[in-house]
Amino acid sequence: MAMLHAGRFASLADGNTAFGFQPGAYWFHARIINRNPREPRWLLVQKYALSDHIEVHAVHADGRVESHVGGDALPFDARSIRYRLPNFWVRLPVGEPVDLMVRVSSQSSMQVPLWLYTPAAFAEVSRDAQFGIGLYYGILLALFFYNLVLWLRLRDPSYFWYLLHLSAFGLVLFTLNGLGFEYLWSNSPWLADKSVPVLICLAQVGMQQFARSFLELQQRWRFGDRVALAMIGFFIVLGIAALWLPYRISTPIASASVFVSIGWIAVEAVMVMLRGYKPAQIFLLAWAMLLLGTGMFAAIAFGLLPKNFITEYGVQIGSASEMLLLSIALGYRYAALRSENEQIVRVAKLELEQTVERRTAELRNALSQLGDAHVRLRESSQRDSLTGLHTRAHFIERFEQLMVQSHNQNQPLSMLMIDLDHFKQINDHHGHLVGDDCLRWAAHTIGQTLRAHGALLARFGGEEFVVGLPGLDRQAAILVAEDLRQHLHDTPCVSGDTQIPLSASIGVHQLALDGSTNVSMALQRADEALYQAKADGRDCIRWQSSQSTATR
Repeated sequence: MAMLHAGRFASLADGNTAFGFQPGAYWFHARIINRNPREPRWLLVQKYALSDHIEVHAVHADGRVESHVGGDALPFDARSIRYRLPNFWVRLPVGEPVDLMVRVSSQSSMQVPLWLYTPAAFAEVSRDAQFGIGLYYGILLALFFYNLVLWLRLRDPSYFWYLLHLSAFGLVLFTLNGLGFEYLWSNSPWLADKSVPVLICLAQVGMQQFARSFLELQQRWRFGDRVALAMIGFFIVLGIAALWLPYRISTPIASASVFVSIGWIAVEAVMVMLRGYKPAQIFLLAWAMLLLGTGMFAAIAFGLLPKNFITEYGVQIGSASEMLLLSIALGYRYAALRSENEQIVRVAKLELEQTVERRTAELRNALSQLGDAHVRLRESSQRDSLTGLHTRAHFIERFEQLMVQSHNQNQPLSMLMIDLDHFKQINDHHGHLVGDDCLRWAAHTIGQTLRAHGALLARFGGEEFVVGLPGLDRQAAILVAEDLRQHLHDTPCVSGDTQIPLSASIGVHQLALDGSTNVSMALQRADEALYQAKADGRDCIRWQSSQSTATR
């Protein structure tokens, strides 16, 4: 309290709770007044599993102090409830101010996202989180066993190294989510510390070796192969040394090395692709999202990126692209089997007829699985999981077709860029679950309003939506936009017992009929009009012509 009275506390800049690898301890303070007479006891959760020491002091109005300690430096049973993240019960008398003081020190990355829940709210949030985690690891297990069967049947070394990377990668996330400490080494803080750098090194060994095997570096780029071998040796040495090195040394080194490792894999793919190896193109595309997600994870650890949904779960989101990698492996194997069949037919068609039939059946099965995988990937990539609308990538693909069609038919084509006003305040005041309800409601309202116009609608990102209006010039598009703005303004979103008023700023842009505008230019101009609408006070419409930057 002396530090509080002395004014030594400062507000978090932009609410960012990720500070990177920092020595010493951090203190956090919040004054809380409980207005809920039915909930005198609340649960404080530190939503980062790897903090070593956490002290929680609740200073009541009468001077009483309730203290708790936790963190993964203590056995798992020391937690208030058996949950993967550090947690503490805090008593908050109704109507009385309580000063909550939290001290955090850790050799790991200093990330301190603190959340306070009622028991009912925590049960709901933890249920949804556990379901999502279970679903994700279910997918990883399915991929593991599927590729294990393929490796046992085909004996392709690429599958073995893929399995090694998949297993170590899954265990890294298992540890970072706090599940390793909960289920594997709950009584060993030493293993909890050592598992992170060791598993990171093992995952990088698997990733580098898989890239060497799939890209055939030994034959196609000897220098790149030698560099990859050197990296593999480095990660093996670092993984062994991490068993003795202090956590504050080994983990930052391992995390920083991830940047170099994933960057070098991208260089390998580009170099091999430039040398005419076509599968490298698909390899680079398949791994782009996974490498980006891994890079975001390392960037959060060093405080280079803020901790939000995209950066926190970027690794999980990126690893979905491994479904495409599986399709590549099947296609690669399919080509090898086809070549082998053709050789068998040429050499001894009559004697090896049964073998040819068996190989042909394998080829058909591989082709069927390849087609199914592509269909599943295409379906999942076209729809936004929250709103059900099309994704940005699908919108761009379809809008290019609309541009060609409009140019050929000499018909106007307009674009709307829509942004929900002050949406961050809705999340801050009502919570992200209510914010999700508002996004779904807005998506439904926009879709219903624009259905009669044959509009192409997609979620552009966050609280932004983008619309293509074929056959409508700027004036007609402005009328449609005004009708949509009025619908959003007049009808509040209902979430449970809460009514949340919404409004939107809309930018309008009509594309040039001569076909000189591409998708990127159209998006930029619609976004500039949207920016002008927000600058003019929001809840309004502004436009840009196809030739200039004039706005209303």
